[in-house]
Amino acid sequence: MTHTAAATDPEPPARVVRSEQLGRAIRNPVIGPLGALVIAVVVFTLTTDTFATVGNASLILQQSIVIGTLALGQTLIILTAGIDLANGAIAVLGTIVMAKHVVGGGDPLTALLLGILITVVLGTISGLLVTRLGLPPFIVTLGMLTVTFALARLYAESRSYPVQDGLLRFWGDGMTVGGVRITWGTFLLLGIFAVFWFALSRTAWGRHVYAVGNAPEAARLTGIKTSRTVLSVYVAAGALYGLAAWQALGRIPNADPNAYQMANLDSITAVVIGGTSLFGGRGSVVGTLIGTLVVGVLRSGLTQAGIDNLYQDVATGVLVIVAVSLDQVSRRRAAR
Repeated sequence: MTHTAAATDPEPPARVVRSEQLGRAIRNPVIGPLGALVIAVVVFTLTTDTFATVGNASLILQQSIVIGTLALGQTLIILTAGIDLANGAIAVLGTIVMAKHVVGGGDPLTALLLGILITVVLGTISGLLVTRLGLPPFIVTLGMLTVTFALARLYAESRSYPVQDGLLRFWGDGMTVGGVRITWGTFLLLGIFAVFWFALSRTAWGRHVYAVGNAPEAARLTGIKTSRTVLSVYVAAGALYGLAAWQALGRIPNADPNAYQMANLDSITAVVIGGTSLFGGRGSVVGTLIGTLVVGVLRSGLTQAGIDNLYQDVATGVLVIVAVSLDQVSRRRAAR
């Protein structure tokens, strides 16, 4: 009778464990955007005299609220391998509907609900065109951008509407902590990011969104209703654009049909810098939040450095191209 002793593998040395932990930390998709944010803050702190101030930090936070909410909706759509070029224009139309209704003597709550309803309807139309007719998201939202921008100008009669109502301006109010002005809109932004972080990472709907973006045919074969999932993403994004419109009236209590013309590019930049792949199926809302701050820091730093707005747009466009290129290289390496 023979006895075979079970061999036990020796525990790896502490140095190896630490190396593996460091490797996992470096591969965390949030590390890249966070590093970019730190580098941008350091560079502008060293090159300008006014960047690293309490007042400027407060201003960056306030300016990031609307773009951050738009970027969250953009993230949902990009995760399904789509894109939304009309998000800024949809939000602007929402502000016009809200403000004009109140200026005309309407009830503020009704105005708010009408504005959000309009943005949800437009998001739903885009989703139906993508899912029911099979049109490319780029073409659908490019057309929606043109239509919505024209509708905003027509409905506004090419003029702006000042907003005095407290409900519509609510998210612009807030408190001061350590000299930093923090608006209620900041808390709303963090709240909706938390909600969608949970939805994407802890629910079946979130798993379906990632699956559809990563491999739609494989997702369909596993029983996921891909069209319904994509449509739900566009509806949710439309609701977020309505919240962004409400936040915009708190930020600047004036509904202007020509506002936020670069919001679509800024939101895409925030999403891509945040590590979400334009090819779908990979990314996180945490990365988008950090990417939003990177965009805010970049805009603020370049302005204080005396860089013309047109050159800022050039820098933003280049940043998008670089981020997408890096994502493509990463995907090719992962496929080998």
